[in-house]
Amino acid sequence: MRDDQIVYPAGPVDEARRQLEICNACRYCEGYCDVFPALTRLTEIDNAAVTRLAGVCHNCRGCYYACQYTPPHEFELNLPAALAEVRQEGWERHARPQLLARAFHRSGLALAAALVVGLAAMFAALAALRPESGEGFYAYLSHAAMVAIFLPAFLLPLGVIGLGLRGYWREIGGGRLAWADVVRASRRAASMRNLDGGQGQGCNFEKGERYSNARRHAHQATMWGFLMCFAATSVATLMHYGLGMEAPYGPFSPPKLLGVPGGILLCIGTAGLMALKLRADPGLGASGVLSGEFGFTALLFTVSATGLALYAATGTAAVPALLALHLGAVLAFFLLMPYSKMVHGFYRFAALLADRR
Repeated sequence: MRDDQIVYPAGPVDEARRQLEICNACRYCEGYCDVFPALTRLTEIDNAAVTRLAGVCHNCRGCYYACQYTPPHEFELNLPAALAEVRQEGWERHARPQLLARAFHRSGLALAAALVVGLAAMFAALAALRPESGEGFYAYLSHAAMVAIFLPAFLLPLGVIGLGLRGYWREIGGGRLAWADVVRASRRAASMRNLDGGQGQGCNFEKGERYSNARRHAHQATMWGFLMCFAATSVATLMHYGLGMEAPYGPFSPPKLLGVPGGILLCIGTAGLMALKLRADPGLGASGVLSGEFGFTALLFTVSATGLALYAATGTAAVPALLALHLGAVLAFFLLMPYSKMVHGFYRFAALLADRR
């Protein structure tokens, strides 16, 4: 897709380009993160380059506090906010349908809460129609019913995300990939090196001019916790269908050994991210999306917390209510994936893949 075939909003991309051109002339922040070395390799700062660089930026804000051209200077540079606006606009533009993405990002907390309550009520009704036989959670909702509900609820949103990523990849000029590109981008994503200020001392997200690694640690706890929970579900699926070992599983089984620590990490990470967001300067991020960001993080926290509570309550009278709440939260999370900040992980990874060096 040629750059002249894409319709960009006049504001975010043009303003980010103006600021990036000044940054490219100054180059004081060249060692801060991957944005600035990538900027120096460009022969032209076109719309595709601005969109790609916005995806590489992790909003650590170190460049803002180091910059001599921030307000009240006449250049009025605020690169973290400018790139955040481009990222936000890009995620919404590639979502299908776009209207739903905009609605969630602007009032995400209310929408997430409404969906959790509604879906939990639905699962409570299903639990009232419990099967005649079954063990563990399947005594309240059969395995077949869970598969019938959750498999399409997981795969269809992934398909929607895939469509958006295809357009985004063509827009930023990603091109063909080599295995080395995937390995390099995976290492950068796993280490979250763009959250350490480029020099290992941390970023300036929540403490202004003081460095901190708290956000990096919270992100890593969230990421690894989520991956461990996903691995637990994948292992359980393999054990059920491939090895004929049906749930419930014991405390020292692979699903529990992965899922319980993963849930704990996910709770810690999401709670930390919400606390840090409250302490951060809202003027250095995208405007008008705080509710959506909190909605996504709160929903992910709810998924992990209710899962742990459900495991702790095994064999008690609290299981039906906790099962309904947990499954309702999981289903809401799946359905909202294409329209929540969950997509930022996919788009950032695509930007890192395209940033070959």
